Amino acid sequence: MKNRRSSVTPVFYISLAIAFVFILWGAIFPANVESVLGTINDFISNKFGWVYLLAMTGFVVFALYLVISPYGKIRLGKQDEKPQYSYFTWFSFLFTAGMGVGLVFYGVNEPLTHFHNPPVTEGGTALAQQEALQYTLFHWGLHPWAVYAVVGLALAYFNFRHNAPLLMSSALSPLIGDRSKGWMGTTVDVIAVFGTIFGIATSLGLGATQITAGLSYSFDAIENNLFTQMIVVIIITIAFIASAATGVNKGIRYLSMSNVVIAIALMIFVFIFGSSITMIESFMTNTGNYLQNIVSMTFNMNSFVGDRGFLNDWTLFYWAWWIGWAAFVGSFIARVSRGRTIREFIIGVMGVPVLFSAIWFAIFGVAGIESDNILGGGLYSLIETQGNEVALFAFLENYPAAPLVMGIAILLIASFFVTSADSGTFVLSMLTTGGSLNPPLKIKLVWGAILAGTAMVLLLSGGLSALEMAMLIAAFPFTFIVIMLAISLYKALRSEHGIIQLEKQQLIFESDYREETEKELAEKREAFEETLPDEQPPEIEAESNEGKE
Repeated sequence: MKNRRSSVTPVFYISLAIAFVFILWGAIFPANVESVLGTINDFISNKFGWVYLLAMTGFVVFALYLVISPYGKIRLGKQDEKPQYSYFTWFSFLFTAGMGVGLVFYGVNEPLTHFHNPPVTEGGTALAQQEALQYTLFHWGLHPWAVYAVVGLALAYFNFRHNAPLLMSSALSPLIGDRSKGWMGTTVDVIAVFGTIFGIATSLGLGATQITAGLSYSFDAIENNLFTQMIVVIIITIAFIASAATGVNKGIRYLSMSNVVIAIALMIFVFIFGSSITMIESFMTNTGNYLQNIVSMTFNMNSFVGDRGFLNDWTLFYWAWWIGWAAFVGSFIARVSRGRTIREFIIGVMGVPVLFSAIWFAIFGVAGIESDNILGGGLYSLIETQGNEVALFAFLENYPAAPLVMGIAILLIASFFVTSADSGTFVLSMLTTGGSLNPPLKIKLVWGAILAGTAMVLLLSGGLSALEMAMLIAAFPFTFIVIMLAISLYKALRSEHGIIQLEKQQLIFESDYREETEKELAEKREAFEETLPDEQPPEIEAESNEGKE
């Protein structure tokens, strides 16, 4: 295996050129962007929606298999290596990079919307409430974290175990061989870059609209319009670029830990002043319903009913969002997971965030629906007239110390906004510099500006709908890359496990057995090493070691 020199790669220039053309197109012809995105989005949703459903199901099955398989004992690093970060720090990274912005945005909005417009039952009923919470957890449960786990595990395994660059193309080496270093590898990394750009841009758009709505709702002098949203995007962009400049172990780390503390505090506040017993009972009931009905929800394409509104607007959008996010979230999770075993990695990535999401929606979902019932449907009416982004603030207005709490909520959204974009900027820089774990500041600045520009163009072209359409489109080609990553990872794990087992047998059995199997072991090692990606340059390996706690 040969070393490659770390530098700005062709992926950077190709991705930058395409992103610049897109931003220019959106700035000059925003209506045309919305029209084209809408046409492509409708085609993918109606013709290939089943691809998302089958792929996401496959990722869940594959991840759970790895937990119970003998491969689970393999460590992401040397076999005696300790984890790079503590559990709390690690979970903080997972939570804030994975879906922090989305939880705050949809915590009240999604359960309430499903309550009035459930996919099956009649709206506004007790059954509708149960169905609303069940489908909300379905969208935020095992499926998204499974795709994060698959991408993150593949990258972490090849990087920390076999010293390969932290790149999608490198992780595909066991499957596509030397083509991972040619045009095919470059194409894979460019697709990953664009999945990241549109994934982050969607989050930036959600965050900007919600922050603007919160400020407008709290202060009459501030208008909730496109201009204010643009100002918010610019301010937050400056903040996350400043954070990204400090690196993972400083800005991103401390912001992530602060986010978790503030989010938990807000959740406890709503729990104490809300219907606490109902929330506890809802958590237990909803978790049971989710686990009981996960198979039917997973494969439901509404093929006999014919109404695909809920499927297209919610489930397919979410699956596309999670797949699009997987490029950057998976890369970031891999970056901070050195020293974990495969079993520990998957349980941590899929277990803890899903449990937190179940608790979060049980509290905010129940509280939101109850507030709406008390107001005679007033909360949902407000959402319909003023937009989804006002849901959280209209809901918090009914709680004690409302101005203070809404201010804290705005701060939390902004902080999540910063950490998500911060992580995304870091990953984009890493993907375009050959897998560098500490990319140059100038590259981070470039990608920070591109993310801000993309978010603004999409807001200008059609608001949240344009953001959502762009996300679904960008995620489609990356779906197949994630499938290839899973196959590549399984192929490598199977080969390495065979070598490990033979090495153990040599230690147990007599010297005659060792002599008989020595040639077989050497051949297996040679064949396995030939499938591995090139090792990262010494300077990048040094960067990795410098990042350890």
